[in-house]
This record gives sequence, C-alpha cells and structure tokens, in this order.
Amino acid sequence: MELRQLRYFVAVAEELHFGRAAARLHISGPALSQQIIALERDLGGQLFGRDRRSVQLTEAGRSLLEDARQILAIAAGARQRVRHRAAEAIPLRLGYVSWLPDDVIACIGPTVSLLIDDWVLPSHVQVGRVAEGSLDLALAWTSAQDAEARGLSAHLLRAEPLRAVCPGVSAVETVPAADVTVLIDSDDWAWSSWHRFAFEFATQVGASIAKIDDGGVSGEAFYAHVRDINAPVLASPKRHTAVAPPSLRYRPVADPIPLWTWSLLHRSDDDRGSVRHAVASLLTLAGNHHWPRPPTDRWWVPSDDPYRAALTSGD
Repeated sequence: MELRQLRYFVAVAEELHFGRAAARLHISGPALSQQIIALERDLGGQLFGRDRRSVQLTEAGRSLLEDARQILAIAAGARQRVRHRAAEAIPLRLGYVSWLPDDVIACIGPTVSLLIDDWVLPSHVQVGRVAEGSLDLALAWTSAQDAEARGLSAHLLRAEPLRAVCPGVSAVETVPAADVTVLIDSDDWAWSSWHRFAFEFATQVGASIAKIDDGGVSGEAFYAHVRDINAPVLASPKRHTAVAPPSLRYRPVADPIPLWTWSLLHRSDDDRGSVRHAVASLLTLAGNHHWPRPPTDRWWVPSDDPYRAALTSGD
C-alpha cells in the first residue's frame, strides 16, 4: 500500500466518479483504475462498487476512508516539518543598497546564520529579489503600495535625515529645503527610488530640479555638479566612496528635514523562526541606536511612505 494509492483512493471516494477524480489528480482514467485495483488486491477487499452509471463506496471502502485521510495528513505534516527544519538550517540571505549596520552579523548570530549578499543593487531591485525568493531579507527603500503588492512585510529600521552639500566652509548652519537642488539622472532604472523621492520632495517643498546624464547622483561627479550649480544640492542616501573636496561641506536641511526611511523587508508568508529572530534582533538593534526615531523639528517623507502615520504619531 503506497501513499500515492491512498491519495488516489481518497479522490475517487470524494468524487464518486473515476473521470472527475482522474482530472483532479492529473492522471489518465485507465491509470487511476489500475492503481485502485492494485490497492484492492493488496488489501484483500473491494473498496468500490462500480457499474456503468455510478460508483459507490463499499463497507470496506468506508472503513478505509477515514484511516486514509489520517495517514495522508500525518505524511503531509511530516513532510512539512522536515522541509521547515531543512529551511531553518540554510543561512538567511540579506541584501542591501548602500547602508548596512556595522554589527549586523553579530546582532543576529550565532542563533541564526546570516549571509550578506554580494550584489549591491538599487532598492527596487532588492525589493523584487525578496519577493521572488532570491533574498530572504533586504534593507532598502520602498513605498507602502509596492510592499503590499509584492506580499512583503516592511519594518522601519532607520529614518535617515538627508543633508545638502554646499560650497563654502560652514558645516553648522541649516539650509532651508526650498533652497535645495535635487539631481535627477537620465538613468531612471538605476535611480528609480531616488527619483520618486526627489521629484515629490521638490514639488512639495519648492526645491529646484537639475537634470544630469552622467550618474552623478553620487561619487566624484556629484561634487562636480555641486560646484557647477554653486548652490546647496541634496545628497542621496547612496554612500559616497569619494571624499568631499575641501571647498564643499555637508549641511543639515531644515523646514522640512527630508527623511529617507530604510525598510527591513521579508516575505509576509515567510514564517520561519530564523526570519522572526533576525527581524526581532535588527529591530532591537535599531531601537537601541534610536535609528527609527524622527527628528523633533518638522520633517518630510513621501506621501506613500510605509511609516508616515507611525512617524507622525510618534509610535
């Protein structure tokens, strides 16, 4: 007696029709009949009464039906537990864009093994990779609509105030948001999330927009644009590998302060204990560093930011 034969038997018992049962099982009618006959021969009793017009369970068939369902349920539960344990043993894959806590592996381990993914890609790409399963977790920017549409849970790990880079030597005075320029690059794929943020910010606070075509939203080209514009330029959350020239300084932006929200993302239906542990550990780390706490002064996030309501209420 095989589990496959029991599945076939239950399907016929529930459908009381070999054709419908065969379609449900995605096998041919003759193959199904042969397996039921083999099961009856193995058990030593007839399970179904058949004629040209109907199929009925025999007394022996009725006595087997409940046992068959229980056996199949036990087998399915065992299979699920084995797969779950095997999945727990696999290291979690964490992707990121440009910011990663320094002590992230120590924070999560040694209870859970964590693998930092080598591919440092834009936010929208990392969001998609979590949704499709090539990453288990990601630190990225997302909108509430995108997270919901992709079946992802988003947790605020950091609300990062963005600063402006300005000509001059003062690094203390704030720059009014309306006096800032934002850079929009011609490569919308690489800078998709930044463009969504920057366009709405400029529209709502009255900041200026400068269109570029050299990828200079970050790096040495960014500082060249600041010198050419000769005015405060909003720095993206992309970490700069190039050192700022002595003639340029970072200054805080105010009225309002632009906040870039870093989400810790995972699939909503991923109920593994390792994922729950990683999320809880990183949220605790973030709380200890006060990363999710917004500034006390007036700040700004996009209208579809996942944490807009929570940041406003102070939760």
